[in-house]
Amino acid sequence: MHTTDSQALPQSLRVTLLLVLGGLHALSFSIGPLPAWTLPFYQIALLAMASSQIMAARTMRQAFGRAWLFGLGHFGVGVYWLYISMHQYGGMPALLAGLAVLLLAAALAVFLGAAAALWQRLRHNLNPDAWPARLLLAAAWASCWTLAEWLRGTLFTGFPWLNIGYAHAEGMFAGWAPVVGVYGLAWMSAFSAAAIAQFTASKDKNQNPSSAAGIGAALLLGLIGIGLPHIAWVQADGTPFIVRLVQGNVDQADKFGPSMDQGIRRYYELADLPAKSPKDAPRLIVLPETVIPVLQSRLAPEFWQDWTELAKRHQADVILGVPMDRSQSQGGVQYTNSALLIRPDTRPQDIPVSAASFYDKHHLVPFGEFIPTGFRWFVDMMQIPLGDFHRGALPQAPFVLGNNRVAPNICYEDVFGEEILQSVRGTAQAPGASLLLNLSNLGWFGDSWALSQHLQISRMRALETGRPMLRATNTGMTAAIDPNGRIRAALPALKPGVLDVEVQGTQGLTPYVRLGNLPVLIWSLIILALLLWHSRRNSHHRPEPTA
Repeated sequence: MHTTDSQALPQSLRVTLLLVLGGLHALSFSIGPLPAWTLPFYQIALLAMASSQIMAARTMRQAFGRAWLFGLGHFGVGVYWLYISMHQYGGMPALLAGLAVLLLAAALAVFLGAAAALWQRLRHNLNPDAWPARLLLAAAWASCWTLAEWLRGTLFTGFPWLNIGYAHAEGMFAGWAPVVGVYGLAWMSAFSAAAIAQFTASKDKNQNPSSAAGIGAALLLGLIGIGLPHIAWVQADGTPFIVRLVQGNVDQADKFGPSMDQGIRRYYELADLPAKSPKDAPRLIVLPETVIPVLQSRLAPEFWQDWTELAKRHQADVILGVPMDRSQSQGGVQYTNSALLIRPDTRPQDIPVSAASFYDKHHLVPFGEFIPTGFRWFVDMMQIPLGDFHRGALPQAPFVLGNNRVAPNICYEDVFGEEILQSVRGTAQAPGASLLLNLSNLGWFGDSWALSQHLQISRMRALETGRPMLRATNTGMTAAIDPNGRIRAALPALKPGVLDVEVQGTQGLTPYVRLGNLPVLIWSLIILALLLWHSRRNSHHRPEPTA
């Protein structure tokens, strides 16, 4: 491949360039400071600039190092908000909190470095002058990147935050989400970036039109993506109804401190607000994760009477987040991070004992809800009320509300799309969910990008499944998202309020719900196998050197 890499760029300048490109690339995953419509174009452009530097490397070690530097900037800036939770709310010294974020970014960047090194290894002996070879190299680059993203989202319980596919919750590739999911969008994004990098690196653009073949293929994918939303993967299901989403904006210091009762009272008063008219009365009231930060078994029936009376007064089901004690029913000490369903006919005396209608969080947060082996010392440095929670089953039956089926997920769980699919597919005994519901508390991360990044992730889950997604959060972003990933309504972050919105459930399974990530993983492996075959075939046909 002809490149302009040369060794003209001093090493220090290249290091700086890759770090800066990675940091700027992190802006692609949240609405603000950039407008939503710019995110997919901006993301591809930044990744293309980085790819041109990485793909021009001459050795595996060099490719690994350049991709790792880009990843360090990408993750270091993209998850900077973890510093807020550790330092501001956890009491960890600023230097140690900053170092912890840097070390996490360095570890996550290893996946990108490994992807670049693998691509560099497989491309040996391939002649890139013809357009089929260029397409194969761009496809292999995308495949290496996608497999790295998948491994990052899977190994050690996974951390798929900032998957490049999330930059494409709208734009020309968004229509592919119900077909190939976020990892498929990551493949298309990386392929487009590689094609642009190849085109800009070519020294002979006019005489060698093959340098534009990859761009043409990417545009074709985009044109198909623009048309795909016209396919009706799902249909309306059940009766539309009004949902009230409550955002209390209770500061973390108050949530778990002496002012705990005031925070709970604020949520109760917001949930109890009268409707504008009888037709606008909510049939479902949703409050965020751990809105009641005390185990349900430690609260007397008198506490729960207020909430059961609220449900009866509004003739509405109430879903709220609460940690629950399963010790009596399960044997041994078992605590869960749960969503509790209170119906108009629920008796207060039943909640501390049985609390039959609940959802238990399955995918727990490392360091927040369970302590990884060997890291007790790290957790002890923070003054955050952490606990070792028990994992809920997967899947769990959705809450049946009239002719609607609501599948809750709690905070971090909706980052794992392959797990959300299971609640939508259903079983032979019970149909899957017609509506998705996320309960979150991102108050740990202050006024940061974490709030809008999480909103983008929820939009992707709606696109993949063809299900509406409702979000009830403590500090933001509380929102209603339609099955096409569009934000129908949202509350401003860091302000208390309620969002009353009509929602319509859906039925039917998108191709991605049916097949999951398997097609894109198989496709990526086939591309890499094809590149390896071509590379070995070319090495066998290489003429022997003459004396």
